Amino acid sequence: MLLAEMLGYADIAQLMRIAEMYRLECDGHSKHELMQTILAAALEKNRFEALLDGLSLEDERFLHSLLFDDRDAFSLEELLARVRSSRFDAEAKPGSPEEVAAVRLEFDPVVPPPERRTKRKRKSAAPKDEPAQGGGSSASGLRETISRFKQYGWLFNGTNGTNRYLFRVPEDLKERFRDVLAERLARRLVYAGEPLAYRDEQELMADDVLVLLDYAARHVVPLTQDGVMYKRNLLQLLEALAVREEPPARGSWRFGYGRRFKDYPDRLALLYDYCHYKGYLSERDGQLRLTEAGASRLASRAIEEPEELYRFWVRLYRAAIPNLPAIVRLIERLADRWVTADSLRGALQPFVRPFYYDDPASVLDKRIFAMMVHLGLLRIGEDENGRTVLRLTRAGRQAIGGSGPRDFEPILSG
Repeated sequence: MLLAEMLGYADIAQLMRIAEMYRLECDGHSKHELMQTILAAALEKNRFEALLDGLSLEDERFLHSLLFDDRDAFSLEELLARVRSSRFDAEAKPGSPEEVAAVRLEFDPVVPPPERRTKRKRKSAAPKDEPAQGGGSSASGLRETISRFKQYGWLFNGTNGTNRYLFRVPEDLKERFRDVLAERLARRLVYAGEPLAYRDEQELMADDVLVLLDYAARHVVPLTQDGVMYKRNLLQLLEALAVREEPPARGSWRFGYGRRFKDYPDRLALLYDYCHYKGYLSERDGQLRLTEAGASRLASRAIEEPEELYRFWVRLYRAAIPNLPAIVRLIERLADRWVTADSLRGALQPFVRPFYYDDPASVLDKRIFAMMVHLGLLRIGEDENGRTVLRLTRAGRQAIGGSGPRDFEPILSG
């Protein structure tokens, strides 16, 4: 739905709150006049950019999470989780029933408050509305953020046919926000000319799926008690793949990015997890075995679609990087020509949450840029000044642009 349509469904009270936020002078008794005045103000570029300039970093992260999600509606629980996730000192989790009820009651007074069991009061208990330590992650802090976005006219609430409480962002505002945000970030980038040399791994990952299946078909591959290949087989397999990797160092922390990420180097771990997830490989009776599905795939020599590998990577890594789809969509817009990796990293770092020992720079370099190169989504090169440069490939544009929100449900792994 467009902004004009959503304003039409809003009541006079909400329209008045939006008008007050924009400091508009109009007849509060005329809904049509309110709508037309708000519509002109909300889409006016200078006013639009001024509001963005006034956002806190946390609010900008929250907005970013909504803009690059193609879904047309969000539940209250999802919004609360996203607001909390935008505060990097807070855990990203769905809103509790109490938080959801508190926010819903504010935005829809018809909804009755939840029943509460009466408990004996303790003298040492803190006041109910006292903010949680750290500021913005209490129910009141989350509620204020959502309320503020509603007053800007960026979020509209209502119910669908099943009486589920949903929030929507107007589509025309979404597109305007995406353009303005990309323009603002692009001003911080350093673009470069054609590099002296570059690496392009398009189709190599898909080819190596067949290499892995062929290796499992031609060799007896014993596994440890933990289901891991022994070093001899691992080195043989790594030698056969198109991109050479070294086994992970002993004692290094490796978790959160896939089922076998702790055991194998990054690219192979993704390949292996993909083949296992697709049912091409199985680990049984102490050996790595080709399944019937894997044998059929190998016999047909059918190449995996780049979109399939891309979507699997996002789903696998999204447990550690919740806003990975949004980050990738930004890269799609910003790396349409050769750009230095340093400047791209600097522009995106504020939107990337650290993951244990991976700081935002490491998440971008190792988990996003490097894997996008392996998947053939980005080219990587070095310019005449010795700077690392990146650029989106045609396959990258097709894979990213052809994927929707339903393709990115996280895959939970060990």
